[in-house]
Amino acid sequence: MAHRDQLIKARRLAVTPASPTPLSFIGGNETSRISSLGFLHYAIVTVGTPPLTFIVALDTGSDLFWLPCDCTSCARSLNTTSGKTLELKIYSPSNSSTGMPVPCNSTTCGQRRRCSIRYNACAYQEVYLSSNTSSTGILVDDVLHLATDDSQEKVVDAPITLGCGIVQTGDFLDAAAPNGLFGLGMDSVSVPSTLASKGLAANSFSMCFGPDGVGRMVFGDKGTPAQKTTPFNLKQSHPTYNISVTQIIVGENATNVEFSAIFDSGTSFTYLNDPAYSVIAEGFNSQVSEPRYQPETRIIFDYCYALGANQNSFEYPNLNLTMKGGDQFYVNAPVIVIPRQGGYAYCLAIVKSEDIDIIGQNFMTGYRIVFDREENVLGWTDSDCESSLFVALLCVRASFSQGFISFVMHF
Repeated sequence: MAHRDQLIKARRLAVTPASPTPLSFIGGNETSRISSLGFLHYAIVTVGTPPLTFIVALDTGSDLFWLPCDCTSCARSLNTTSGKTLELKIYSPSNSSTGMPVPCNSTTCGQRRRCSIRYNACAYQEVYLSSNTSSTGILVDDVLHLATDDSQEKVVDAPITLGCGIVQTGDFLDAAAPNGLFGLGMDSVSVPSTLASKGLAANSFSMCFGPDGVGRMVFGDKGTPAQKTTPFNLKQSHPTYNISVTQIIVGENATNVEFSAIFDSGTSFTYLNDPAYSVIAEGFNSQVSEPRYQPETRIIFDYCYALGANQNSFEYPNLNLTMKGGDQFYVNAPVIVIPRQGGYAYCLAIVKSEDIDIIGQNFMTGYRIVFDREENVLGWTDSDCESSLFVALLCVRASFSQGFISFVMHF
């Protein structure tokens, strides 16, 4: 009987269809954190026929992929840290032979969107958490140029729906995502959902956030069996990458506190409500030795500490989150170093929230994060994203000891 069961199992395994090869952007799977553009990770994407390239922010907190399109107030260039000016492309469906506005009677338009009489197409308006920040325009069907994430790098032209962003406001004009936003959420209009529904990739993707600001983005990546996981909370009317935390450990002090938060790569830093915020902030403050420092008003963090003129290292307590299911999420980079008059300071890079709880991109540093929408789990594995190239004015190296992390700064 056991032998027969093994034969049946083997036969089932033999007919199980193989998952599609994971995909990345046609120019490669590399992403990069751009500090001057909101500390977000950006990727170079290629859209349309003939193909145009865009530098887009990667955002797991929203669904729609949109590009600046047929607009008059869009950013046309970007000044780099090297002093060079980078010209930014503007998308237009009329200039792409594969581009076509989505008609108002399309199922893609649905009940949640209205019809633009002016453009005779399905309209959209996306409003974001940043003050007065939005993108408004019409939906367009076109092609996103991808490639298999393997040695063959086979080209895959994926039909997608994107936003033709005619009017952008707020941070999108200069501070963040001036050349487009790549929504990676759970809605059917998002690129991961589209790739999965068309059988081009597994319904999962990964993002890696290296400590040096370089990362990776792979569609169809389900991670490894060894990764730690926690389930998504999917009972909301609009599903997001929402997870639950059951315990906070600061140094050697553990506090049982339950809260849910969205893993949002489109938010630079982490926003927490009380009691979670106070548990971390007060526990952190009680275990550091440097004096509190009040930064200038443009700094959004409450807990900052001044470093001495000749001080090139400091210690602070480890921060761990116990996720629902019991796995530990160690926060590799809970602090940020800032300049001050006569030297430097460091801040606990958490903002007190009056709204929703958000695990921002800074907490994801040092991990390959897997957003598995098939198993409905978030996965994470320690990773430096196989990257070693990074040039900065201030380089930080970390070493670990009992409940504390020590930073050594090189100027």
